[in-house]
Amino acid sequence: MSGARPAGRVPPSSAPLPPNWEKDLTEQFRQKLSTKRMAELSRRSSSRHPHSRSPRRDIASRPPSVRLPPRHGSTNPQLQPSPASIDDFSLGTQPQTYSSLRNIPLIPAPPSDSQSHRFRNELHMLSETPCKWENPGLLDEAMTLIPLERIYSEATEESQMLQATAESMGKRPAWSYQDCCIRALMRWFKNTWFTWVNNPPCGRCGSPTISKGNVAPTQDEKARSGNRVELYQCSLTECSQLERFPRYNDAFVLMHTRRGRLGEWTNCFSMFCRAMGARVRWVWNSEDHVWTEVYSEYRRRWVHVDPCEAQFDKPLLYSEGWNKKISYCIAFSNDGAMDVTRRYCRNFMKYAGERKRTSESALLFVLDEIRRMRRRDMSKDDKFKLEEEDMREMRELRHYYFSTLTSSLAKSYSPASTPRMTPSEAADAAKAAESRVRDSPSLQPQTRDARQPREQERRDRTPREERRDHPPQ
Repeated sequence: MSGARPAGRVPPSSAPLPPNWEKDLTEQFRQKLSTKRMAELSRRSSSRHPHSRSPRRDIASRPPSVRLPPRHGSTNPQLQPSPASIDDFSLGTQPQTYSSLRNIPLIPAPPSDSQSHRFRNELHMLSETPCKWENPGLLDEAMTLIPLERIYSEATEESQMLQATAESMGKRPAWSYQDCCIRALMRWFKNTWFTWVNNPPCGRCGSPTISKGNVAPTQDEKARSGNRVELYQCSLTECSQLERFPRYNDAFVLMHTRRGRLGEWTNCFSMFCRAMGARVRWVWNSEDHVWTEVYSEYRRRWVHVDPCEAQFDKPLLYSEGWNKKISYCIAFSNDGAMDVTRRYCRNFMKYAGERKRTSESALLFVLDEIRRMRRRDMSKDDKFKLEEEDMREMRELRHYYFSTLTSSLAKSYSPASTPRMTPSEAADAAKAAESRVRDSPSLQPQTRDARQPREQERRDRTPREERRDHPPQ
């Protein structure tokens, strides 16, 4: 009796259990429970509305022998559905696709193709540029070259003028004293300090030069970050002197050479702004252009600054001013990166370029990756402050887009307005109207003597004539 098995107990199997049998058993239980719940919901719906066909009746009427396809990740071959079950599942139970569900919020996704990976590597390389301006020795050297007395004097004068103008109009000043310091620095940098160079003059006779292409840099030029060197030759035949023009990327070297083109201007000027204590961003444009953004604590937003054009807070200079197509505008700083294309291209129908370097979700992933890397060693308070600033800037960029869209729709539905005249044309039109009034007797104002015969004639008219001229409404 001790060796007898209890009634109803199944003898244990000596065969080993398949791998992941717990997960497969749990998955099978979830599928059966889901089918049972859907069947109960279908019965309740049919009992409440007997004449209406439930959209889930196919699931409720499916025979119990048919199994639902397992979820992604199930590896047990016993749970694989048969072809008949797949056909039954595809009839009436697939979720409906809605073409109206578009423009949903993007979810960052890592780059998947080779082109996206190349673009990611390029953005990471560009994000290193603002980090080079955090060298304390470099900033101290820059402060010795900036004429602080001149900058502060001009900023004080401009700030007082803006304050007086705002008080007379009952408004706030347009810019604060710190903003005026950046404006004064920009004017000094363009008019006095840096020099724009297209073709460098001949070092022997000073004559113009002709481009001869690029040459390999020397060891000294490589040590000073001159990885690309342009070669020019004097235009005079009897001279034919060769001139090398290294394109330096080091702000310390540019402080002493004090010449270059767009990249050198923006690099050196941004470093000077950083030396004066401003928060700076280096904006890269995919159409071979760069400029600076400085954060205004007074306005609580990033302000566009172009030292080459001496333009302050003119973000539409490139699209609407130069009629230029814009694809990508990425702003890099020592604490993150941001896609600011909507700030500089607000009319996407007219000025937007093609964004084919990568997908939008992959771009978001790369920018988030750069932000996490830059803010890795920051405190929680600093991270929270920067995240709040990012959210405020995103709202600002969305506002630019929607305001432009609203104004374009209002213009398309509004009646055509008369063209606006220039001040000279308006003055000529006013003089012509005065001359017509002066020369035409019918348009001149009547005197009291001229109005008396008409008043007498009106009093002499009979009531019948008045009723005939003024019939009842």
